[in-house]
Amino acid sequence: MNIILFGPPGSGKGTQAKRLVSERGWVQLSTGDMLRAAKAAGSDLGKRIAAIIDAGELVSDEIVIELIAERLPEAEAAGGAIFDGFPRTVAQAEALDQLLADRGTQVDTVVELKVVDEALVQRLVKRAEEEGRPDDTEEVIRNRLKVYYDQTAPLIPFFAKQGKLKEVDGMGSMDAVAASIAVALDEK
Repeated sequence: MNIILFGPPGSGKGTQAKRLVSERGWVQLSTGDMLRAAKAAGSDLGKRIAAIIDAGELVSDEIVIELIAERLPEAEAAGGAIFDGFPRTVAQAEALDQLLADRGTQVDTVVELKVVDEALVQRLVKRAEEEGRPDDTEEVIRNRLKVYYDQTAPLIPFFAKQGKLKEVDGMGSMDAVAASIAVALDEK
């Protein structure tokens, strides 16, 4: 099963993806984690994306698709992929659909975590302090939310039209959100 956890930065996608990895054995494909790792490694790719990440902007579709394609065989072997932070644009969603179709599979369910913006800002500021993430200043967080609404939120009707979108209240406790996601994934 291939799923997308969808929502603005700080909505809990990464936390819930980790739970699904633990509970279902699927592979989390977090583009944010992959991009931060490339940046930290100082590779050629990391150097190319460092300035983009630091400004809170989106990395090019080609780079992100390349990262995802490299990890798909691992996800297929585990029985499923959890796309966390990807796709972020309609072009990326179309590229993902094509990439998966070429491999004889598809996205099965898109879980949209519904959250309140101001709560997200506070969550991300706290996370930045706890984890020492320099890319999560309040200014950058607010820019990331603007980028999300401008470029990523248009995916909601894209997935709804495909009949794959399921909404989950992302403002509850981690356990409550996890239980709602499980229901969304298991209902047919």
